[in-house]
Amino acid sequence: MDRKQLKAFMAVVELHSFSAAARSLDTVQSNVSAHVARLESELGVTLIDRATTEPTDEGRAVLSRARRIEAEFDALDSDVASLRDEVSGTVRLGSIGTVARWLVPPLLNELALQFPLVSVVILDATTSSLVLNLLSGAVDLAVLNLPLDEVELRVDPLFDEDRVLIAPHSHPLYGYESVTIEEVVLHELLLEAPGSPFRAQLEQVAAEQGVRLRPKAEFDGMRLLASLVFSGFGAGIVPASAAPTGLDGDWRRVPITGAAGRSVGLGVRRRSFPSAAQRVVADTIRTVIAREAAGPSGIYPAVAAGS
Repeated sequence: MDRKQLKAFMAVVELHSFSAAARSLDTVQSNVSAHVARLESELGVTLIDRATTEPTDEGRAVLSRARRIEAEFDALDSDVASLRDEVSGTVRLGSIGTVARWLVPPLLNELALQFPLVSVVILDATTSSLVLNLLSGAVDLAVLNLPLDEVELRVDPLFDEDRVLIAPHSHPLYGYESVTIEEVVLHELLLEAPGSPFRAQLEQVAAEQGVRLRPKAEFDGMRLLASLVFSGFGAGIVPASAAPTGLDGDWRRVPITGAAGRSVGLGVRRRSFPSAAQRVVADTIRTVIAREAAGPSGIYPAVAAGS
């Protein structure tokens, strides 16, 4: 078994094609087929169904390990380079969409300025999807919604943020300086789908007040929900990061009194040893959050241990 075999196998699975894998690896299809065949022969199993180009059960198990092995090779390159005072490498970063929208642009700018040899691949997804990607090794770091109950991951807090109502100009709640849950539930709202941590916490707040939320529509994704509010479709409840204060539009952010906010953290695999590139990306994320949260953003950076 060698690295070329693993890289060929991963490329076929991820691109769903032997020919596409060959192009991505800058080689010919016969080489890719030979590498995968040798890997299968060595392991004594079929890893890819040739009729569908999908991984078999054994292939999915090997894929998870192969991604971790490749991540360790990348980390090795990065750590050796860092000893020469030049941090380099590729970091695969996942982020929930509401945070990615305001965090990613200044993060990439800061990295380009401070660590030009570090590149970042961004995956925008929900927390549940990002957890699976972290566990499989598809991403190295992930910005996640908390709380999170997954023993294989270590999650350090990044920031807390207010839970706010956003309402278009045409909505009755637009003119309010602040609202209570009792006032909010008098109206149908755009809400995140049941089962998400954000929705579950919101339901708990409402239950404690003896009221129930009235959904106008429900969404598996906070960015779409916020976009519909911005376009005038209705009012909704979102974390502060989903409605940045500098965003233009005929809508308004209204504080909700008596509703606890949301917490966001940075997750990594507990058994992994982050590379130099991963460490500088994590540190830069915290630096950018502290800077971007300044002012009336409704975002409150976590205090680092020992600060």
